[in-house]
Amino acid sequence: MNQVSLVVVGAGLRGQGYARRAVSSGGARIVAVAEPDPGRRERFAAEFGVTQVFADWTELAAAGRIADGAIIATPDQQHTGPAIALADLGYHLLAEKPMAPTEDEAERIVDAVERNKVIFALCHVLRYTAYTRAVTDVVGSGAIGEIMSIEHLEPVGWWHQAHSFVRGEWSNSRTSTPMLLAKACHDLDWMLYVVGRPVERVSSFGRLSHFRPEARPEGAATRCLDCPIEPTCPYSATRLYFDCLGDPDKEFWPLSAVTSDHTVEGVTRALRDGPYGRCVYDSDNDVVDHQVVSLEFEGGATGSFTMTAFSPFELRKTRLFGTHGYVEGDGVRLRVVDFRTGAEEVVETGGSSVDADHTDGDHALVDAFVEAVAAGDPTLLNSDATTSLAGHRVVWAAERARSAGTVVSL
Repeated sequence: MNQVSLVVVGAGLRGQGYARRAVSSGGARIVAVAEPDPGRRERFAAEFGVTQVFADWTELAAAGRIADGAIIATPDQQHTGPAIALADLGYHLLAEKPMAPTEDEAERIVDAVERNKVIFALCHVLRYTAYTRAVTDVVGSGAIGEIMSIEHLEPVGWWHQAHSFVRGEWSNSRTSTPMLLAKACHDLDWMLYVVGRPVERVSSFGRLSHFRPEARPEGAATRCLDCPIEPTCPYSATRLYFDCLGDPDKEFWPLSAVTSDHTVEGVTRALRDGPYGRCVYDSDNDVVDHQVVSLEFEGGATGSFTMTAFSPFELRKTRLFGTHGYVEGDGVRLRVVDFRTGAEEVVETGGSSVDADHTDGDHALVDAFVEAVAAGDPTLLNSDATTSLAGHRVVWAAERARSAGTVVSL
């Protein structure tokens, strides 16, 4: 396979992760980076030996097409501009989810991809995990007959909600996107992928119930460093981030989102001055902390999806109810029940047992994208721009249903 050249737009944690996999696989090299943060840009350029550096994607686009493909890992609200501009230049695109914050913007991206006939992969990484392959193998074999219903749980985790969706980058829908789009668009895409039929009707309920000023314990301070009840608070930033020190995996995430200075002094400064040290009951968050989505698929099958902060940080859980059998999965193994014989089988999928980890999916997606670009063959990917847009439309329909208290038809 010819080595593919890539540019990276957005050198945050996801951009770094995808770039590292592309390079370590031997299939690609990084030739340029566009990143507005000077420190992050310099660190990325040094790690990958990049000499072409740009302060933002507009400067990169002005340079013309200097690589085969682009990794777009900008903040959620900033996907549309670079995606369209780089597609118009002929770049093949690997774009972080969500595709765009609005349906109109996503449609414009799809139009650009199709108009320019470029390869496009949205980072719906759950499609590419070993666990997902095992699930789709069971469904595709006919072992459980026709799917009548699917239940899917996204246990966000109490501390992850506090980190990302109360204090962090995705805490406010006005500056990011609704949580269902930011966190769970690939869960709904996954449900469509497994069932294999489009969604026709959607309803949804959910709200921000707990992480509000009204729930603030008496005596709580505005920052964890000053708070007398911090030692007994489940959402203590002090405990979460100081406990990351000395652990390389935790220093990469979640700590690197808080500070690049992985010392006691660095973490203290970040918690004193930055958003991650705020009390969870005194932040500017507005996204939901729990939500359910009910689905009716073409043909009458039903689905339910639950996303909740009030759980351990764990792998997703799924149940499939078929006419001939039943599947229950925990992200690592499947319990398969055959109604015709009563026999039960446990399938070890080879998926990661690490809490909420989908690194194997991240890697498999990047590998598939690099191979598709090298071969000029988009069929090496198991999704395209139109398919990703269809999943996003279910998310937007669910948000309309939740806001209006109604059932939305697609």
